[in-house]
Amino acid sequence: MHTQLILFESSIFPSVGATSEALFLVDAETIVQYIEISKKFRFFTLGINEMDTKRLDLNLLATLEVLIEEKNVTKAASRLHLSQPAVSAQLSRLRDLFNDQLLIPARHGMIPTAKALELSSPLRLAMDQVRDTLTTHQSFDPLQANLTVMIACTDYLQSVIGLSMIKALRQQAPGVKIGLRALEPIRLESQMANGEVDLALMTPEAAPSALRCKHLYDETYVLIGRQDHPHLAEGMTIDDYVRLEHIVLSLNEGSFLTPIDQALKTLGYTREVALSAASFLIVPEIVSQSDLVALVPKRLVEGRTNLTVVSSPITSAGFSVGMVWHERNHGHSAHRWVRETISHMMALKK
Repeated sequence: MHTQLILFESSIFPSVGATSEALFLVDAETIVQYIEISKKFRFFTLGINEMDTKRLDLNLLATLEVLIEEKNVTKAASRLHLSQPAVSAQLSRLRDLFNDQLLIPARHGMIPTAKALELSSPLRLAMDQVRDTLTTHQSFDPLQANLTVMIACTDYLQSVIGLSMIKALRQQAPGVKIGLRALEPIRLESQMANGEVDLALMTPEAAPSALRCKHLYDETYVLIGRQDHPHLAEGMTIDDYVRLEHIVLSLNEGSFLTPIDQALKTLGYTREVALSAASFLIVPEIVSQSDLVALVPKRLVEGRTNLTVVSSPITSAGFSVGMVWHERNHGHSAHRWVRETISHMMALKK
């Protein structure tokens, strides 16, 4: 294999923090070594090794990565800060290099070929290795950081720690952009693998086993009712509890049965559920203006003066909250700083 220095634009790797005009020099053999870091990359490695490495240009691989993700030349050009003709020309070179169409024009955008789909995962991971290498060896400066972080969490967590988290991150890194999106546990692993989500705040037990996790805090449920509720008092028994009318949270299309009802059933109790809500956030408002009661996370109602709040008569009720992330972001200095900042913030709130 011939050694060749490859020029590539830093705009392809915005997390590095250099200007788009700056160029880096990378040894071709080093890049191939990154690509060969796992047997999972065997297909991609064979494709690269069969090429003349004198023609290997990291700009092309970065373009291929974005084209496969966007499936549209115009959108890819926008992400890469290139003109559409320039991206089309690079796609033509890629087709020649891989001896495959890679992306086929369709009615709406483009369709990846079988080879492009096989290349997608190992290519992304290989490019991540290059990006991580560039950022890991730089000292991360929050004040100079230009970073977008996509965080998935429930509405409860957005309400409880969202503001504190945003303040903690932006006070130290004013250039950071934070995207909050709904948590989709079933899709989370693929979203993180594709770079759609960088970090998730969730119950660790519900996280896919392939993802990394760190415990943040333990949450308990409390029983809430309107101010001066006649039947709500500290030290309530389960008998007192089941006589009341309840609001429950259900993410399962308005179901009136929850794990709490299953726990009550094992003890020989049932309760009257008057309302099934899809979000915790609306529950305190409904409770404050009715005789209904509800079990909600304690942090959700801290500081509320228009509610009666008592301990849950079901002593085992509670859950834990953690941070979840993908291996692709584990060694990234900026993302590591984000995780450490959130962890430190939550430690101070305990």
